[in-house]
Amino acid sequence: MTTSPRRYHITTFGCQMNKADSERMAGILEDMGFEWSEDPNDASLILYNTCTIRDNAEQKVYSYLGRQAKRKQEQPDLTLIVAGCVAQQEGEALLRRVPELDLVMGPQHANRLRDLLEQVCDGNQVVATEPIHIVEDITKPRRDSTVTAWVNVIYGCNERCTYCVVPNVRGVEQSRTPEAIRAEMAELGRQGYKEITLLGQNIDAYGRDLPGVTESGRHQHTLTDLLSYVHDVPGIERIRFATSHPRYFTERLIRACKELPKVCEHFHIPFQSGDNDILKAMARGYTQEKYRRIIDTIRNYMPDASISADAIVGFPGETEAQFENTLKLVEDIEFDQLNTAAYSPRPGTPAALWENQLSEEVKSDRLQRLNHLVNTKAAARSQRYLGRIEEVLVEDQNPKDSSQVMGRTRGNRLTFFTGDINQLKGQLVQVKITEVRAFSLTGQALTLAPC
Repeated sequence: MTTSPRRYHITTFGCQMNKADSERMAGILEDMGFEWSEDPNDASLILYNTCTIRDNAEQKVYSYLGRQAKRKQEQPDLTLIVAGCVAQQEGEALLRRVPELDLVMGPQHANRLRDLLEQVCDGNQVVATEPIHIVEDITKPRRDSTVTAWVNVIYGCNERCTYCVVPNVRGVEQSRTPEAIRAEMAELGRQGYKEITLLGQNIDAYGRDLPGVTESGRHQHTLTDLLSYVHDVPGIERIRFATSHPRYFTERLIRACKELPKVCEHFHIPFQSGDNDILKAMARGYTQEKYRRIIDTIRNYMPDASISADAIVGFPGETEAQFENTLKLVEDIEFDQLNTAAYSPRPGTPAALWENQLSEEVKSDRLQRLNHLVNTKAAARSQRYLGRIEEVLVEDQNPKDSSQVMGRTRGNRLTFFTGDINQLKGQLVQVKITEVRAFSLTGQALTLAPC
């Protein structure tokens, strides 16, 4: 049977709460242009909203998944999602048990389905089960906001990292023209958006496929040139970009970020491993020494810049000593935030076929040890904010305290303070930081008007 390209099917197990969640997720999918399919085999997106109270229901989920996982091997465009209580309980272990899955999401993330699917469309396997994931970082599009927006600048990816499926599902790199990007930003500025995040799977590669070469021999269009070109768009107060690749990150780009006032002092640059042999096996195209030089250069130009990254532990063949090189890199650099994951074989990738896969026990142990270090270092990095005055762009009300609003510093640190969202949403406010945590801050507003 041929799969209809924009049809979905949801199977719901368990209680009324699960049924209510399924109704909400169905509404999101239909708003995205999907149509309901009674027959799961005629759908291009299948979602199982699960229950763990009865073992029979849980086992039935795995039975259903087995059939659809086999189907996905023949139809790679099929999107498979597990939501609800089994997803919350199993988390990343569910991905390793069923590697064909695209998204695992706990019940509290039901209303984030649109944003999570954006990440899936970028070729990522996504796990959203921890409360911290509700707080989105800049690598995640926030299209439901009226304050911040994302603008794609380059599609696809020409890299061939051995663990990554993106080139297989997103195609080759294709840059948008600077004029089209500026026009989209100008329209967002007219609509009242204040912050733009320029997005690309490998955003540093922007412009390589566009025509034109400068007298010095470099590409006429680069990310550095784009930042300068869109910097003065009316209404836009802040500009961010993600995700960067160390292979292409340049001092020229860093210098531009310092010189352009609207570009925020935050850089998301995945390193994936702190060991050169593992980086070579991953086909990343750089060494840990080069990565360290990039960070040193950023901090030379902008000593207070925030640095976030991604890291994978338990890659095939990784020894304890190689893992400890990753720990040492994290210890030395002291990231503001680090997204971590245990390696999970992705169908259609070279590394998934290698025989030197590590056990789940080893991967889990290394992930826990890395996360402990990440939290310790992030908490220490947060201490520099205590007592400082930070510019915060107010995005929304604090969902846990209606007397507070929340927004982000230029360094992308989530910040809470007392205020009226009706007056402050979309405003830049000077906030004195009175409390610090590993990944968020609390403060007191010094101005209740734009900075």
